[in-house]
Amino acid sequence: MKGTTDQRAGLLSGIGAYGLWGIVPLFWPLLKPAGAIEILAHRMVWSLGVVGIALLVLRRWSWIGELIRQPRKLGLISVAAAVITVNWGLYIWSVNNGHVVEASLGYFINPLVTIAMGVLFLGERLRPAQWVAVGTSVAAVLVLAIGYGRPPWISLSLAFSFATYGLVKKKVNMGGLESLTAETGVLFVPALAYLLWLGAQGDSTFTSEGPGHTALLAAAGVVTAIPLILFGAAAIRVPLSTLGLLQYLAPVFQFICGILYFHEAMPPERWAGFALVWLALILLTWDAFRTSRRTRAQAQAVAAQLAGQRTPPAGDSASPPSTASPAR
Repeated sequence: MKGTTDQRAGLLSGIGAYGLWGIVPLFWPLLKPAGAIEILAHRMVWSLGVVGIALLVLRRWSWIGELIRQPRKLGLISVAAAVITVNWGLYIWSVNNGHVVEASLGYFINPLVTIAMGVLFLGERLRPAQWVAVGTSVAAVLVLAIGYGRPPWISLSLAFSFATYGLVKKKVNMGGLESLTAETGVLFVPALAYLLWLGAQGDSTFTSEGPGHTALLAAAGVVTAIPLILFGAAAIRVPLSTLGLLQYLAPVFQFICGILYFHEAMPPERWAGFALVWLALILLTWDAFRTSRRTRAQAQAVAAQLAGQRTPPAGDSASPPSTASPAR
């Protein structure tokens, strides 16, 4: 019963995390007239405050001393912080400049870019269906480049930066809350310095646009931290295959926001490009489920074979005279 309750809570947490990431395009325009870099700096500064409070409540501080004594890990954290800065900043700029649909495409193709990076940097081997999915995504990018009249550089930059971030995080191997704290800790000083400089130049909107605007800029930290906390709760309670499916909720919601709320244009060639991306993702998901089912069946067969080898034949004189369980 407890396991079922945990799985249900994990599923709801996962839906909450990816759902919030999906509707976050509705939040960034509220922060105008602040520019993308100012919003990004506030996001970094206030995020550290939010995760700091969360760590204080959970009393999870011991990892900080261990991290400080590992310069290689600190270096990887700094790389992750730099890459996620590019990703966050470009995403905010895209939303506030009418490119929500193109930004959503970046997160649709991110799993495919992650697979390609696994081949290039980790020596992973692709199954035939994965090769077809990657090839289909390349065709999609070419179709979209024709549709946009240029390569979809926003989508590609978001996809490659987030895939690089995932690759570095895999090597760092830290919990979600801890790694976010470390990354925002690295970003805090330059972000705060930029905000102070902006204020000294008289270009800051933090106090010049009224208390509502000030509160919204501060809320950027909450908007960043809450989905990550929900994701952390989901990651330990639901299977990875379920999380893999839930991840598509975010770009789906972003895509819907771009078309229905922001009224961005979708000519036929863009629909064709997106259709190819979705086809690639369907192939990828089908292959993942098929492989998972096959692996599970093989594991069960091996377990049954081992159990059969351990069980002595009925009536074997070598067997102990009494092996009854307490339940009998």
